[in-house]
Amino acid sequence: MFIGLDLGTSSLKAIVMNDVQDVLAEHRVSLSVSRPHDGWSEQDADDWFVAAEEALRALAAKVNCSTVTGIGLSGHMHGATLFDGADQPLRPCMLWNDTRAHVEAAAMDAEPQFRAVTGNIVFPGFTAPKVAWVKMHEPEVFARIAKVLLPKDALRLFLTGGHMSEMSDAAGTAWLDTGARDWSDDLLSACDLSRAQMPALVEGSDASGTLRPELAEILGARDVTVAGGAGDNAAAAIGAGVVRDGSAFVSLGTSGVLFAANDAYRPDPATAVHAFCHAVPDTWHQMGVILAATDALEWLSRVTGQSAAALTGDLGALAAPARTLFLPYLGGERTPHNDAQIRGQFLHLDHATDAQAMVRAVLEGVAFAFADCRDALASTGTRIDSALALGGGANSAYWLDVIATALDTPLDVPAAGDFGAALGAARLGMMAATGADMSIASAPPVARTHDPNRALTAAFSDAHLRYQQAYTVLKDL
Repeated sequence: MFIGLDLGTSSLKAIVMNDVQDVLAEHRVSLSVSRPHDGWSEQDADDWFVAAEEALRALAAKVNCSTVTGIGLSGHMHGATLFDGADQPLRPCMLWNDTRAHVEAAAMDAEPQFRAVTGNIVFPGFTAPKVAWVKMHEPEVFARIAKVLLPKDALRLFLTGGHMSEMSDAAGTAWLDTGARDWSDDLLSACDLSRAQMPALVEGSDASGTLRPELAEILGARDVTVAGGAGDNAAAAIGAGVVRDGSAFVSLGTSGVLFAANDAYRPDPATAVHAFCHAVPDTWHQMGVILAATDALEWLSRVTGQSAAALTGDLGALAAPARTLFLPYLGGERTPHNDAQIRGQFLHLDHATDAQAMVRAVLEGVAFAFADCRDALASTGTRIDSALALGGGANSAYWLDVIATALDTPLDVPAAGDFGAALGAARLGMMAATGADMSIASAPPVARTHDPNRALTAAFSDAHLRYQQAYTVLKDL
């Protein structure tokens, strides 16, 4: 048996699967995010540790876990979790959607070596500029840093006592030589850091340590291997079988991701597309990332006092976009704009605009943000003929019709089951514990396909153009 732990922004999810990859039990522990200032987003690492132990106890109470031999880890990327020499957190972790370090990111990105070595723009949400922000604003904390760990690797420290990471997550720090799959001493030195302050690196499908005996005892197991694991999107790709060149998925989570697997390293930083290592050897991937997907709908839910399900429950048949536009830049944007300061907008509101029209505009705005990502990936030569639809937002058939039409790409919805990051993590745990190769990461059966509505293609293309024009105006205000 194998366990997958997925450290998400709003919860830690745990699953246990058997040798034929049937999920036998799952448990979720809620987590909260602190936003003390505009653009800030933090969590306490100690909360992750408490949640992990609770999740292991819950799984053991639901199913006999004595034959568990492997655990895989997944987690939200880019977080700066800083530890002292006694392995104690020095401050709350700055999360992936924390954009306070935009000045530091711009300064790093102006140094040609960062793009040349990492293959990526240095975004404000990446780890390196956050640590640079700490150096500038909290020098007493910076002086005490013994280890910089990504969130899932901080969780690994709790589980195994070791300082380890893997390639897919490390690629989002702005310190990794992505082509060579190793830390760059030059980039670390440029940030007044050293390799000694970084975790050692393994592939995501390799062993990274052994579960501490007191935690293994909770499961009633012995000698449990903990895999390298993956950043959340790479883990979701393993769970969905997106590991071969040209396979892809669209993820509608808190943030949004258009993800394509690659059989070679294909960087093009100018497009603001992420070119990262995948979680299995000799494989890379590209991602277009938007910072607010379901988060934009949840924002409207809070404003209107209606649940997201109520807002989207009676939208009827897909129609041509109305004149009302929504730009979903509630906390800045990544692909393709790399703009931490831009903020969201409703445009072309009038007396006839009602809540339903605003909901449609929000769903369409997120779809157009994905279309921007599609265009950025296409400029690197990546072609996507179809994609899996993953994440909580994929439960909305209307939203998938909108996105399929905006992308002019069929979206396949997996059959009942969990094919996300937790399953991907469990599969990596299986690889590490048994020596299985990536062939176990098969694609799920498809329940239904949302095809683009060709009768509305031109209308959606026109609305996307207006959306892009609105951004051009907004960014100059």
